Amino acid sequence: MTTSSISETQLAKSEKARLHRALGRWDLVLLFVVAVFNLNVVPSIAANGGITVWLWIISILLFFLPQGVAVIELAHRYPGEGGVYLWAKEEFGDFHGFLSGWCYWTNNMMYVPTVMLYFVGVSVFILGPGHASLADKKAFAVTVSLTLLALLVVLNILGLGVGKWINNVGSIGTGIAAAALIGLGVIVWLHFGTTLSAADFRIPSNSHSLLNSFGVICFGLVGLELASVMGDEIKEPQRILPGAVVWGGVISGALYIAATLTLLLAVSKKDINVLEGIMQAVGHMANRAGAAWIVPPFALMLSLSIAGIGSAWLAGSARIPFVAGLDSCLPKWLGKVHPRYGTPYAALIVHATVSTILVLISFLGSGVQETFQKMLSLAVVLQLVPFLYMFGAILKIGLNPAAGRGRYSKRVLVLAGSSGWLMTMLGIVFAFYPAQQITPILSYETWMAGGTLAFIGLAVFFFYVYGHRKPQPAAGL
Repeated sequence: MTTSSISETQLAKSEKARLHRALGRWDLVLLFVVAVFNLNVVPSIAANGGITVWLWIISILLFFLPQGVAVIELAHRYPGEGGVYLWAKEEFGDFHGFLSGWCYWTNNMMYVPTVMLYFVGVSVFILGPGHASLADKKAFAVTVSLTLLALLVVLNILGLGVGKWINNVGSIGTGIAAAALIGLGVIVWLHFGTTLSAADFRIPSNSHSLLNSFGVICFGLVGLELASVMGDEIKEPQRILPGAVVWGGVISGALYIAATLTLLLAVSKKDINVLEGIMQAVGHMANRAGAAWIVPPFALMLSLSIAGIGSAWLAGSARIPFVAGLDSCLPKWLGKVHPRYGTPYAALIVHATVSTILVLISFLGSGVQETFQKMLSLAVVLQLVPFLYMFGAILKIGLNPAAGRGRYSKRVLVLAGSSGWLMTMLGIVFAFYPAQQITPILSYETWMAGGTLAFIGLAVFFFYVYGHRKPQPAAGL
C-alpha cells in the first residue's frame, strides 16, 4: 500500500471515529417505536378492510419476529456503523453490501417525501377541520413538505444529540396520538357499536389491492435494523441493543393492530382517505363522543410523530452513503464529517436534495393521494431488497457448521432466515400490484418497473465506477 493510500485510509478512519455516541437505551426504544410504528401507512392498509388484521398478525409472526432475531444476531457478530450495508458486505462481498446499502438509502429518498406529504395531510387539521382541503392543493403540499424536509436536515446536521430529541418527541407524540385514537375507538364502540362485521375479516373476491397491502405491511414493520446503521453512535451497543429491539418490537406490533382495528371501527373502508384517514377517524369518533375539541391537539401530536418519523429515517439512511463514501464505492466526499458537529452532513444534504427533486417530478400529472401511493409502493420494493440480504445472511450463518455460536442457535437462525426471506420476497412481488387508489395501471407498472431498474442500474454504475478507487492492501500488510 502506498504512503498516500495509508494516509487517506487513516484520515477516513479518524473522521469516522469522530462520530459521537449519543444514543442510550431509551433513546433506542423510542427510536424503534417512532421508526417502526408509522400511522401514515395504516390508512392505505385499512382501506382493504378487516382482512388486513390477519395480514398484520401473519407478518408480525413470520417477518417481524425473524427481523428481530436477524438484527440482534448480526449486530452482535458485526458491530459498527453501516447495519444492512456492513452485514451484506461481510457475508456476501463488497458489491452485495453496496447494493443492500444503496437500496436502503434510495428507498428512503422515496419514503421520506411520503412522510412529508402525510405531515401536510395531518397538520392542516391543527387549524381546524375547515382547512382540510388545503392538503389537496399541490402548491401548498409541495411548499410545506419541502420546508419540513429542510428543517429536519438542518437539525440532524447539528448532531444526534439534537436530532435524537426530534425522534424522542416524535415517539411521545406517536404514543399520545395512538392512545387517543384507540381510546376514542373504545368509547364509540361501547356506546354506539360498529358496522364492522365478521364478513369484513374474510378474503374479498377481488384481492389484487389486498396483495399490495401485504407489501406495505412488511414495509411498515421494518425499522428494527435502523439503530445498527448508526452502530458507532450507540452507547454500549452490545449490552443495550437486544433489549431495546425487544421492547420496540412488542410496542410497535401491538400499536399497529390496535390502530388498524380502531380505524375500521370508525370509518367505512371505502371512505378511508390514505392521507387523512387517521384524522377522518378521529374527527368522526370525536363528534359522536361529543369531544370535537380533541381534533386540533390530536393533529398536533400526530404531526410531531410524523416529523419524528421523517427525522429518524433521514438520519439513519444518510449513514449508508456516508459509510459507502469512506469505502470509496461512492464519491469520497460523502464520507465527510462536519468538523464541529460530528455528523455526516454531506450525505444528509445529498439525500434531501434528491428527495426534493423526486417530490417535484412525482407531482407532474398526479394528484396528491396518487403521488403518495406511487412513491410508497416503489419505496416498499427498494426497502425490502436489503432484507433479502439480511435474512440470507443469518440463513447462511445457520447453515455453516464452521460459524461460531452467536446470540442464537443454528436452528433458530435457519428458521428465522427462511421465514423472513420468503415473506420479504412475497412483499416485493405483491408491491407491484396497484393499490385501489391507482387507476392508470399501465402507468403504475411502468413507474414501478422503470424505477426499480433505474435505481439498481445506478447502483451497478456507481460501484464499478468508484469501486476500483478503493485502496487495496499490499501483500503482507
